[in-house]
Amino acid sequence: MDCSNSSNNSFNNSFKNNRVLVTGGSRGIGLAVSTAFACQGATVAMLFRQNREAAEQALATLPGDGHSLIQADVADAGAVETAINEAIEKLGGLDIVVNNAGIGAYHPPQSSSYEQWQQAWQSTLATNLVGPANICFCAARHMMAHGGGRIINISSRGAFRGEPGKPAYGASKAGLNSLTQSLAVALAPHKVFVAAVAPGFVNTELAAELLSGPDGDAIRAQSPFNRVAEPQEVAHAVLFLASKGAEFSTGTIIDVNGASYLRS
Repeated sequence: MDCSNSSNNSFNNSFKNNRVLVTGGSRGIGLAVSTAFACQGATVAMLFRQNREAAEQALATLPGDGHSLIQADVADAGAVETAINEAIEKLGGLDIVVNNAGIGAYHPPQSSSYEQWQQAWQSTLATNLVGPANICFCAARHMMAHGGGRIINISSRGAFRGEPGKPAYGASKAGLNSLTQSLAVALAPHKVFVAAVAPGFVNTELAAELLSGPDGDAIRAQSPFNRVAEPQEVAHAVLFLASKGAEFSTGTIIDVNGASYLRS
């Protein structure tokens, strides 16, 4: 990976020697975040759920040394505790956590069975809200005992505008925003700062089929830029919130949606 063209060069290697855990860190937004931190001198542990081969390929692209992989399902409370302990052991501590792992199954009420509806809610909340809450808890306990840290949660535009095709996703991200702000208040006295980034559509492999399909032009036209965000633009917001000097932005939720949705 050549960091010379990184959009995050303005941070001037300010994360050197920081130890960073990124969930869902081996593809899409997570890989962009992992790469951005590595380009700034941080040591990164990328948490992945299932595809080890793809995770190993992603790990090999990170600049610098000492990076590692951790396999865990964030929906599994026991696995979360083990993963945080493994990250602390592999990295020699933990300064920054980015909660990026998430799912978003479609389950519109008009066409879903009751069984499908229940399953979508259970799996989505377990992965997108309860899992990050458990990660925050385990990471914060370590950070409080070791001088503080940063937790950045990846939310969504859907938390504010609603998600009619996948309401559990929108609700989970709204809950994640509330969790972010609750923890920002609770943990600030312990020098643990918590914030969130809320992207709209992002140009990742998960969105590729939709963006290349018949709805692609309409999706891009939602923004006055007539495009969707690049993963590196989301990573840039994450790095700002994790940087020294951003402490008073704890509790902040930064929109990265190209003015496709404006909230008051």
